[in-house]
Amino acid sequence: MAILKVSRMGHPVLRQQAQPLTPAQIRQPAFQQLIDDMVDTMVDYEGVGLAAPQVYQSVRLIVLGYPDADPENPDDLPLTLCINPEWESLSEEKELGYEGCLSIPDLRGLVPRSKAVVVRALDRKGKPFTLKADGFLARVLQHEVDHLDGILFLDRMQDLSSLSFLEEYYRYWHKKED
Repeated sequence: MAILKVSRMGHPVLRQQAQPLTPAQIRQPAFQQLIDDMVDTMVDYEGVGLAAPQVYQSVRLIVLGYPDADPENPDDLPLTLCINPEWESLSEEKELGYEGCLSIPDLRGLVPRSKAVVVRALDRKGKPFTLKADGFLARVLQHEVDHLDGILFLDRMQDLSSLSFLEEYYRYWHKKED
């Protein structure tokens, strides 16, 4: 397994519409290796989600969660991967929450997101599945799928006054969210 380099804001791959994958592509050993490498990269970079464009691959693949998630802890997101994901809002209600991004290191900002979503995707073997999510999981799913459409969290911010460097976010804003 390998730790991949993460693309940063400004690289064109982050603004492209990622291509859907076919069943034949999903079965390829190189693609299966990409999945494993993306999980290792996400863990190494201490992220909670990673989209293929963030590792210079313009395909519709996201990984999120924690490989060693505690099923008893609702705050621990289980490791999940979605191929060709599409999401739909289950709630008209939006919720503001701070987001960061491995492709925009050291910045955080308030982003409105749907509180609950349903995601339809393919699993690692190309089998369809549906995932209903709310709260933090819904936010992460929306953020990562945005990457597949060339959208960064900064594009979703309604007010840039909440944009903070990571150090200041933890010093002044993190405790207010709890």
